[in-house]
Amino acid sequence: MKRLEGRVALVTGAASGIGAATAHRLAAEGAAVMLTDIQDEAGELVAKDVVDHGGRASYLHHDVSSQDEWQSAVDRTLETYGRLDILVNNAGMGDLATIEDTTLEDWQRTIGIDQTGVFLGMKTAAEALKTSGHGSVVNISSIFGTSGGFGTSPAYHAAKGAVRTLTKNVALHWAPEGVRVNSIHPGFIDTPILDQAKGTEFEQAMIALTPLARLGRPEEVAAGVAYLASDDAAFVTGLELYIDGGFMAR
Repeated sequence: MKRLEGRVALVTGAASGIGAATAHRLAAEGAAVMLTDIQDEAGELVAKDVVDHGGRASYLHHDVSSQDEWQSAVDRTLETYGRLDILVNNAGMGDLATIEDTTLEDWQRTIGIDQTGVFLGMKTAAEALKTSGHGSVVNISSIFGTSGGFGTSPAYHAAKGAVRTLTKNVALHWAPEGVRVNSIHPGFIDTPILDQAKGTEFEQAMIALTPLARLGRPEEVAAGVAYLASDDAAFVTGLELYIDGGFMAR
């Protein structure tokens, strides 16, 4: 059964990792998917792969920190597919800097992508989601939106914490109009954002702190997105879904 047949999704940060896996999963569930990213070559390849596997997908260059580019992304989605039912705010970035080493420029760039990008996405897509009849927003936060982690990456933690509470705020605001808004909080997932940690003590620490004793897979997060986007989650809004191998259970 394809739970998302006839629906249209916009997925940011879809050129790799969780975003690419989400695009594939939503398409497999029947949705048409507008993939966006700033990594154009990789994004085009993901869209082509979705189509080659029988799905419907398009790719668009999209800097999520830009209000104008958000408007273009929503407009293009409506022009291409006629509607917008599902918004997945996945685009993000991170680093391993400490508070002392984080420059103002680095701070503002991370906040602009990881936090402001989510705000702009929901603001710009609001009317389309309200008229959908199946409006669902899935904001990708992090375990570090709730936990202080390793004491590094202060901008990332600040942004993801803001996404966590912003999700709840908008969920309450849109509940009377039937638009559901939920956040997913991945743990340590084997994606390009962790490439800088591969083979280091940091990677060993991530695995040691995860009760299931491994890194997660992007497809496991995508499964959670598909659930929250579907009518199986019709009575679910304002939820924090942790897909973290047990990290937050400690």
